[in-house]
Amino acid sequence: MVSTQVPEPSNSSAVSTTREHARRSPAAPRQFGDVVFFLVMGGLSASFVLLIALLLLADLCFTSPQEFWNALWKPEIQAALRLTLLTCTAAAILSLWVATPLGYLLSRYRFPGRGLIDTLVDIPIVLPPLVLGLSLLILFHLPIFGWELESWLAEDLEFPVTYRWPAVVLAQFAVACAFAVRTMRVTFDQIDPRAEDVARTLGCTRGQAFLLVALPQAWRGMTAATTIAWARALGEFGPILVFAGATRFRTEVLSTTVFLELSVGQLDAAVAVSLLMVVIAVVVLLILRSLGMGLSS
Repeated sequence: MVSTQVPEPSNSSAVSTTREHARRSPAAPRQFGDVVFFLVMGGLSASFVLLIALLLLADLCFTSPQEFWNALWKPEIQAALRLTLLTCTAAAILSLWVATPLGYLLSRYRFPGRGLIDTLVDIPIVLPPLVLGLSLLILFHLPIFGWELESWLAEDLEFPVTYRWPAVVLAQFAVACAFAVRTMRVTFDQIDPRAEDVARTLGCTRGQAFLLVALPQAWRGMTAATTIAWARALGEFGPILVFAGATRFRTEVLSTTVFLELSVGQLDAAVAVSLLMVVIAVVVLLILRSLGMGLSS
């Protein structure tokens, strides 16, 4: 028999009232109440789960396996897949490089402007995607004191960004990095800072304590942050469409491929690409679940 222990509330009167109510309540009505509780909670929960399952089932029933493979073998979709894998990986790596120090500083230190920085980091999460893409476009083309960033990059450095593949990476990074920062901050919040303090008393600098003590303990969080950033970059659409465009064989990624295929009436190809993105998303979720089980063990 498995016994459960209920923590004692701090209010003694509430404890006595609960016990008195439990003694006076017959078993049958209580069991009926439990059934009603689970029916209501399960029904509300199942409504959303059923919706997601029906959406996936509708996509699977719409296209046949032959149509799915034929669509994926189209040259433009293969080019979009390659660019998606490359840009998502680049955005995830950049996000990890920024999110690790920023998450550590937000977790460990209290400094002037910390609340403002914390708020600014969350802006890409709550900002409408099209607004973020428009802001990036304005940033690169707004003349400040007669100086335009895009012109300087294209003419002086010969590295144009707008409506090129670097714009795809930057648009993905602008959103994905915010999620990576949140993940790394939670990671460092869960790591006891006393080990770093001991390392500093033994002669380590702050940098050495971070690199030799804190960073090795945060490797699971870093893996999770990279995975989350990669997955978020995969689903990005609005900023890419505004800032990088959706040009075939140049700036087309899987998310914009769905839009382009729909715009020309190729519904089968759009559904096939959508299913491919679902498969990739499931793989990412399985990785995150395995990391979560590893953290809890």
